[in-house]
Amino acid sequence: MPIEFAKYHGLGNDFILIDNRHSSEPVITPEQAVDLCDRHFGIGADGVIFALPGQNDTDYTMRIFNSDGSEPEMCGNGIRCLAKFIADLEGSEAKTQYRIHTLAGVITPELRSDGQVKVDMGVPRLLAAEIPTTLAAADAKAIDVPIEVADKSWSVTCVSMGNPHCITFVEDVAAVALETVGPQFEHNKAFPQRTNTEFIQVIRSDYVKMRVWERGAGVTLACGTGACAAVVAGVLVGKCDRVTAVELPGGVLEIEWAEVSGRIYMTGPAQRVFTGCIS
Repeated sequence: MPIEFAKYHGLGNDFILIDNRHSSEPVITPEQAVDLCDRHFGIGADGVIFALPGQNDTDYTMRIFNSDGSEPEMCGNGIRCLAKFIADLEGSEAKTQYRIHTLAGVITPELRSDGQVKVDMGVPRLLAAEIPTTLAAADAKAIDVPIEVADKSWSVTCVSMGNPHCITFVEDVAAVALETVGPQFEHNKAFPQRTNTEFIQVIRSDYVKMRVWERGAGVTLACGTGACAAVVAGVLVGKCDRVTAVELPGGVLEIEWAEVSGRIYMTGPAQRVFTGCIS
């Protein structure tokens, strides 16, 4: 049975979007997602995102399969793309704000009149058990702690945005051998559910450069949850302001960690590239 799809990207972090509103289960398998994400023999993407019926008083449910077939809890760039996709599906009946159920909880993206999407990403989780990581006691925070990776000692801070992140600050982010170091962080025994890893170079306290190795996807041009986690880590170690621009290879995200509510807000673009049909 043919399946219609749309291709979107958020700062070069690209996804295949599928209208799955007729079923509460994804219409393709993780194995099929791997084939579709192949950049030589498939459509090419960092993941496949499904717009499923809402649950527990939400408008929609988001599921995502990474390019390796694994299923992450959430994706920051992906949920901006999903919000645009939903608005395109709804047409004249589209809303400017949606409540979306994810494996990381309810996330609320808002489509702004300037074309940007602002997302309430919720409150970051900092306890080691919540991330999870063994770099600190279960009820403690892993802030500026050492870890041995690739025959080197790194100082890292761990944050969960509903998915695990390990953030380290470096002098020159361009000099990091992501393809070599990234997999060793992702599969390190200190992270029982694997981890996303962000390498951050501070330009100013309100502007940083970031490169990322994403769990299940590898090197990507942008990572929304990673940018949020990076700013949280930067505030915790005294390197970043609560409102900080994060420059990724694909572009810039504006991140705010609100002091009173403790919630994280991410603002950035999402763009449709093309539509097609999977036969």
